[in-house]
Amino acid sequence: MMNSYAIDIQHLRKLFDEKVAVDDLTLSVERGEVFGFLGPNGAGKTTSLKMFLGLITPTSGEGWVLGERLGNPQGRAKVGFLPEHFRFHDWLKAWEFLQLHADLYHMPRDVAQQRIPELLDLVGLTACADKKLRTFSKGMLQRIGLAQALLNEPDLVFLDEPTSGLDPVGRRLVRDIIHDLRDRGTTVFLNSHLLSEVEIICDRVAFLNHGEVIHTSALHTLVEGDLAVQIRACPRWHGTSLPDGRWDAVIQGLGRWSERVRVDGDNISLMMHSEAALPEITRYLVAHDVDVYAVLPQKLSLEDLFMQLLGTEENL
Repeated sequence: MMNSYAIDIQHLRKLFDEKVAVDDLTLSVERGEVFGFLGPNGAGKTTSLKMFLGLITPTSGEGWVLGERLGNPQGRAKVGFLPEHFRFHDWLKAWEFLQLHADLYHMPRDVAQQRIPELLDLVGLTACADKKLRTFSKGMLQRIGLAQALLNEPDLVFLDEPTSGLDPVGRRLVRDIIHDLRDRGTTVFLNSHLLSEVEIICDRVAFLNHGEVIHTSALHTLVEGDLAVQIRACPRWHGTSLPDGRWDAVIQGLGRWSERVRVDGDNISLMMHSEAALPEITRYLVAHDVDVYAVLPQKLSLEDLFMQLLGTEENL
């Protein structure tokens, strides 16, 4: 089972001086997919990423990357990584920087001499091969960083905010590279705050909050019509002396149609994959002595889904 996933994480937990940074993190990433990792600041994304890469050790739990346990150097041999806050050697020329990383990978010189020009061309920096990194703009540094992440022809690439600092042309270039990687069967693990970019690029996304994955969604379901449904309804026994547990039981029953149900007064919010069940939900509520005044389905964008899951103050 472990070998069937590019990333397989089970109940990972990380404490820093008794403070919980990641708590019971479980997720699986298929080989060859582009997977988005989303969450508010402080959700535990960076700590999780460092554990996946073997840069820090989990307090508890276990996981596998490319079939090898977390921290095993063999599992990192075919992994590429572009960090969000990079500190590259700015006194090196672009080709020297890539050669340094090729040497760290123990790549034969003849292989590196062929690979480096290919990557400089891929990220649009061929004309800057002999320029020192200290002369590069942030966008150019982002692109040379992407080139080093692909240097070893990885099976799995971690990209932390890869389009940060890029203009629209640069973002399009990165998207094209990621699509090409997926076509070649490379797994891409993408951490980004640009939800519009994630929606275009990713196959699936996981939403992280307080160190736990609270929801995973396939992006094609958004295109096909994931719905946020608002229902305005009022129980007929409202204001009577009947116990509150009756209304709670009715709301709990809605869980058969929606994995996420929220109630605010007379407003019920559901997240659903299709509107086909709406007539059945309405009949269910009426049959349980609930008057239904409005049923308002609305297609979700990724931003809508993010706000539904994480946009309330209690979740941030």
